[in-house]
Amino acid sequence: MNSLKNYINGQWVESISQETIDVINPATQEVLAKVPYGEDTRKDVALATEAASKAFNEWRNVPVMKRVQVLYQLKTLMEDNTAALAEIITNESGKTRAESIGEIKRAIENIEVACGTPMLIAGDFIEDIASGIDEMMIRQPIGVSACITPFNFPNMIVFWFLPYAIATGNAFIVKPSEKVPLTMMKIFEFIDQLDLPKGLLSLVHGGKDSVDAILEHPEIKAISFVGSTPVARYIYSKGTANGKRVQAQGGAKNPVLILPDADIEMSSKIIADSVYGCAGQRCLAASTIITVGDEKGDIKEAIYETVKLRTTGYGLDAGVHMGPVITPESKARVERLIQQGVNEGANLLLDGRNPSIPGYASGNFLNPTILENVALDKELMKTEIFGPVMSLISMKSIEEAIAFINSGQYGNMACLFTSSGASARKFRNEANAGNIGINIGVAAPMAQFPFSGWKDSFFGDLHGQGKHAIEFFTQTKVVIERWPKEWSRKF
Repeated sequence: MNSLKNYINGQWVESISQETIDVINPATQEVLAKVPYGEDTRKDVALATEAASKAFNEWRNVPVMKRVQVLYQLKTLMEDNTAALAEIITNESGKTRAESIGEIKRAIENIEVACGTPMLIAGDFIEDIASGIDEMMIRQPIGVSACITPFNFPNMIVFWFLPYAIATGNAFIVKPSEKVPLTMMKIFEFIDQLDLPKGLLSLVHGGKDSVDAILEHPEIKAISFVGSTPVARYIYSKGTANGKRVQAQGGAKNPVLILPDADIEMSSKIIADSVYGCAGQRCLAASTIITVGDEKGDIKEAIYETVKLRTTGYGLDAGVHMGPVITPESKARVERLIQQGVNEGANLLLDGRNPSIPGYASGNFLNPTILENVALDKELMKTEIFGPVMSLISMKSIEEAIAFINSGQYGNMACLFTSSGASARKFRNEANAGNIGINIGVAAPMAQFPFSGWKDSFFGDLHGQGKHAIEFFTQTKVVIERWPKEWSRKF
């Protein structure tokens, strides 16, 4: 099995590195491909950056109305090939087919918003700010940019950045997760069909060595990252130390509050989808479910009965609600955390360890798990599990719950289920998280809004998507011009 190729300077080329690692289907353990890895991938990054620098000098002068035309073409290619793309996503990441299709749709939404760049990039102009003097602010591209993306959304997350980067006139390098490189291979087959300068868009594989090469290369001016908080902190600190603009999305521990006046049936179904969708491997997965008030029996039973109906299995099979986690190591880590919760006194209401999945005995499968009454001061309550595990706790008031949320390390998302407008208003104003959901289980912003994040869930100033992305990939220039009226008489 040959190693996957890079896409550099408009061509598919072999990596300079001879070292590879396997890309494995998490449901079947089938080896899908071999991907370049190791120190020599640094040289691949250097080649991609050299080509990108040349392409940028050409692309930046292309009118923005013409630049966005390629995005319309890319959108059509992705729409026409959704089924094939979804199958690749499922096979390498473990998602269900429906989840993969949903991810593709969210990526396409970002392309659609980026097609509005001619309006979004518009500057400001004031005539006669003083006698005979005009002043304007314009936005210009920053140069070569790059993204480093995670395994859990191999398609969508790249499109928080890529369409905005090229629409605003930049060159762009994609470094996908080495666990799920095949989705981007397919995307770059589409990109290869577009009328773009050679080198404008590049795909380079690898692990930490290629990441460090991106962080260190002087010609790469901006870096976008999504992943765990420790890595996000590393990317941000090293990238900014090297003078780069960085946006780094980190981890999360997302709480959901359920007030006594919430619709129990609706809430239980939405919450189950939030906790167990994508096998809990998303940065907006609900993790800690907080019932507010003295009586939690009804909502606990409703959640339990809803969760029991979910089917785990291979994501391309019919009737499957949840696929595997990404690696055997991830499965073992989640199982250890479940046991840690039990050892620390939590009640194991539903144990999802060691499930029997007919036909897929070797897959990285876990069934939905519910831990009840996890102690607030234990490490499990602070750790991002990144698996299909719900921690169910109770508090006496919304004030106590908000205080608990605000004391946490992360600030990616917080949600509230209620029928009270006053409670909703209090929660959205006081909860310290970048994405707030009211009767919503996954508060994922639409593409025209930034994917926000606070505290240790985000490092930087400008987030992915929408206007924030336009600002991130451009720099402002203020121009002040004097044209005295009497000069016009000379011509």
